[in-house]
Amino acid sequence: MKLKMLLVLLMLVSIAKLSAQEVKTYLYKGSIDKFPVTLYLHKEVSGCGPVFYKGMYKYDKLSKWLYLEISDDEQSRLVMVEGGITGILSLKKSGDTLQGFWISPDGSRKLTVQLKETPTTNKMMESYDRKYEDLNYEMNDC
Repeated sequence: MKLKMLLVLLMLVSIAKLSAQEVKTYLYKGSIDKFPVTLYLHKEVSGCGPVFYKGMYKYDKLSKWLYLEISDDEQSRLVMVEGGITGILSLKKSGDTLQGFWISPDGSRKLTVQLKETPTTNKMMESYDRKYEDLNYEMNDC
């Protein structure tokens, strides 16, 4: 009986640690140069580890979703590399905005990026979550 209680207690502690991870999703709208874009950003913060980002973006009415591999630093800068390295976004987060540049892989083109966080609902974000999961599977399936 004591062993069962101990096992149950250990399971509850494990579940509590897993739930300590904070997950937030954001939707940004704005432009790259003169082209309107939408950016989906997923942020995971664990209680004792680094922050992980994942995301995707698209040129509104012009392209499919583009997968992003994302790195950050302590100064709220994000570097986002498009899947297939077709471009790089170098952005600085300030409040509810992301600003910076899109840079072509060979460095020959540099376009201004201006994005602002857009209010969303849980239902709306669920559809973006599904789109991201599909894109992630497409990009990373063996």
